Amino acid sequence: MLETKSLSKSYIKKQVLFDLNFTITGGHIYGLLGPNGSGKSTWMKICAGLVKPTSGTVSLEGRKIDIQTRNDIAYAPTENFFYPWMSIEEVGKYYQDFFPDFSLDTYHTLLEEMKLTPKQKLKTLSSGMNAKTKIAAALSRNAKVYLLDEPFNGIDLITRDEIAKTIIQSLRQDNAIIISSHLIEEMESFIDSAIFIRDGHLLEVCDTESLRLRANKSLSDRYRELMQ
Repeated sequence: MLETKSLSKSYIKKQVLFDLNFTITGGHIYGLLGPNGSGKSTWMKICAGLVKPTSGTVSLEGRKIDIQTRNDIAYAPTENFFYPWMSIEEVGKYYQDFFPDFSLDTYHTLLEEMKLTPKQKLKTLSSGMNAKTKIAAALSRNAKVYLLDEPFNGIDLITRDEIAKTIIQSLRQDNAIIISSHLIEEMESFIDSAIFIRDGHLLEVCDTESLRLRANKSLSDRYRELMQ
């Protein structure tokens, strides 16, 4: 579905991605796992068409990432990118104006499930409520690939559980969800595959169930081994 091939990215004085090669397939939730500064956000921004690679490609179903593939890729960055004067309801209308595949009905359903009040202003929200709003907006699109950048940062355990539940419910056989995080314990229970990255280098791609059954290791165990 989403293929990363010989992908590298350099800025003026620093290379941040080095010859990455891996493939995302439909029907799975992936964890893009690594320390802060490992290149996770850069890879997501390339997939979303916001940053151009220095060399190599990312392609969606054989099409190189361009302005057209943005219609099939939903991206929720770690930064807050909505206007603070907006209400949660206005975030939905904002998305509806920009993305033809956005469903306001789905958005309202997710808001209700995550206990968010549509008329509440963004400037009054906690970090957890802001995170839930971003996730609800992204997952209300009928996309093929969902990129969620550090959705668990700075939020409490109950909010993390609510977000994880929403992510799981949004998975279909014809889409894929990729979540970047350095909070490995929060990902253990619901991701299917793990992509380990450090200092811009791909270390390993593994199936989490096989890791537990064949190697008798948790995701956290493997992360510690690779990141030492």
